[in-house]
Amino acid sequence: MSTKKFGFSLGGNRIMKKRSFFSTIVAVAAVGVLLAGCGSSSSSKSKKSSADSNVKITAVGSTALQPLVEQAASNYQKANKGVNISVQGGGSGTGLSQVQTGAVQIGNSDIFAEQQDGIKAKQLVDHQVAVVGMTPVVNKDVSVSNLSMAQLKGIFTGKYTNWKQVGGKNEKITVVNRAQGSGTRATFESAVLEGAKAVKAQEQDSNGTVQKIVSTTPGTISYLAFSYVNSKLKALSVNNVKPTDANVTTNKWKIWSYEHMYTKGQPNKATKKFLNYMDSGKVQDSLVQKLGYISIHDMKVTKNASNAVSQK
Repeated sequence: MSTKKFGFSLGGNRIMKKRSFFSTIVAVAAVGVLLAGCGSSSSSKSKKSSADSNVKITAVGSTALQPLVEQAASNYQKANKGVNISVQGGGSGTGLSQVQTGAVQIGNSDIFAEQQDGIKAKQLVDHQVAVVGMTPVVNKDVSVSNLSMAQLKGIFTGKYTNWKQVGGKNEKITVVNRAQGSGTRATFESAVLEGAKAVKAQEQDSNGTVQKIVSTTPGTISYLAFSYVNSKLKALSVNNVKPTDANVTTNKWKIWSYEHMYTKGQPNKATKKFLNYMDSGKVQDSLVQKLGYISIHDMKVTKNASNAVSQK
């Protein structure tokens, strides 16, 4: 009896020990699985974080559009850590040529790609993010506040060289032009000169430089995007129409253009997200107006690459 009891007791201990041993193995295996899962999740997060930190977008081109894209990019980067957006000027022609070659992700332009020589427009995708009005501006000492379109054309073709010829005081007219390749210049000349040759004059590469020269040089006239007009300059009316956003939306003010952000083909995921942000309410309903632009959604007319305007 005792031997049987001893044998039974011993067998029970063995069974319990085996169960305990297997339970330990299962527990260790479970912990291993959990740790592996955590490691995989951590690795996945690490890879995602690393990928996010490597996102770089470069936008080059229009100086008229530059202030809007710079501020939007700054706001976007604050909300999307690890994204680096570089915004540079250089003019619309530069933006279009660089995006076409693939040197940058975005080419900013005041003009349609179809309007720029040497650009294969069919390779590019147009993302219109705003509208900008452009206005003739003069130094504040100029007594003229309104010109007819014919007078404005006459000044920029060299027909008129003194302000007294167009109703002002006896003072030499100094014309400042934008450089060839400027979308602002192309827009202005298309609306005002209508194919006539511009007078030979000093040329500047950016709206900012023109702004400084006109504000400090008596008798000077040039043209600027609305977003660059400040209290140190005088914006002129044309045909007694004031250069206002409201007049642009109806095409009553004729000198305006879309602000384009071109990509070569469809944009990559990171670039597309930023372009979607440019079209969001955070930009279109607030930032656009704050910086002197007009929302695409506020326009009551449309314009195509041939400059034909139609009602929406």
